[in-house]
Amino acid sequence: MNILIDTHTLLWFLSNDVKLSEKAKKIIERTKNNVFVSIASFWEISIKLSLSKLILDIPFELLFDESEKLGIQILQIKKEHLIYLKELPFFHKDPFDRVIICQGIIENFLIISIDEKFDEYKVKRIW
Repeated sequence: MNILIDTHTLLWFLSNDVKLSEKAKKIIERTKNNVFVSIASFWEISIKLSLSKLILDIPFELLFDESEKLGIQILQIKKEHLIYLKELPFFHKDPFDRVIICQGIIENFLIISIDEKFDEYKVKRIW
């Protein structure tokens, strides 16, 4: 199964945070699943770090390697995602989540997110 994890899901998984649901954790850890995180998540994290709205336990530069060591692949933004984004209704206003939603729809990925606003779109979300 192809899985796309939201930004908070990545951070909670990497830090073993209790806020991550057991169901989400098990799906991410299941080795037969292909787990992806959007490059938009790293963009969001870098902005939050620069605004001092987020503190990481590790240097930001290592976040990429740590994710990949755990088998989490980085999903780049494709032109198809942005073309779909142009027409995406504004149920959700967060620009990073909107990109993740488009990636989930276009790539037909299951999205792991606590954000119930994702349910307004044609995306499969679990938590």
